[in-house]
Amino acid sequence: MYGPMSRCQSVRHFLLPVLALLLVCFNQMVVEAGSSEAGDTRPKIVAFGDSLTAGFGVSGEDAYPAQLQRRLDELDYRYRVINAGVSGDTTAGGLRRVSWVLAGKPDMVILELGSNDGLRGLSLEQTKSNLGSTIQQLQEAGVTVILAGMRLPPNYGQDYTKGFEAIYPTLARQYRLPLIPFFLEGVAASAALNQADGIHPTKAGYRIIVEQVLKTLGPAIRARANPPKMLKSIE
Repeated sequence: MYGPMSRCQSVRHFLLPVLALLLVCFNQMVVEAGSSEAGDTRPKIVAFGDSLTAGFGVSGEDAYPAQLQRRLDELDYRYRVINAGVSGDTTAGGLRRVSWVLAGKPDMVILELGSNDGLRGLSLEQTKSNLGSTIQQLQEAGVTVILAGMRLPPNYGQDYTKGFEAIYPTLARQYRLPLIPFFLEGVAASAALNQADGIHPTKAGYRIIVEQVLKTLGPAIRARANPPKMLKSIE
């Protein structure tokens, strides 16, 4: 018979390879989520976020990145959307994933992070710093960043909720980013558009989110296609 320590070692010996395999499979699925065609050369839009991006509680085809892909195809925007959402992710976790996101050579990133920081009552300054560092690394790599603004329920206190909400327009001004004012606009607090937890959107909720995203993403795509000419400075 195995003693308690031996059983733990046996379980750990079994689980570690399984977890490693799952991680490899997850990474592969994320890399290929935007297209089933090998050798896809379309510019990449990475949806970089938490469970709201990953599509917690809905199928992969109903999550907002997949719905966004279909809308871009309908609008003849030849871009490939990749779902890089991780459920439960915080701004600190996102910052640690930047190098992995950049390894996929994205052209644009829709950055949707911070909700889990706020729901856990984490430091506003740290949340802002993490997002700022993430944005800076992406921009230094030549990536166009679109920032998704977030809000918190009022029961977190007026000072905290207002301070949290202000992070996003402040960073958008600082880094000159296109801003989605509120990612969940028209969806938050709607029982008909959210799952039973009241937090995560349904397929119909994500459809509305996609239209909100397109209001900011569309002009950003067109700006990339027709960059403004640099004017010579007058000495």
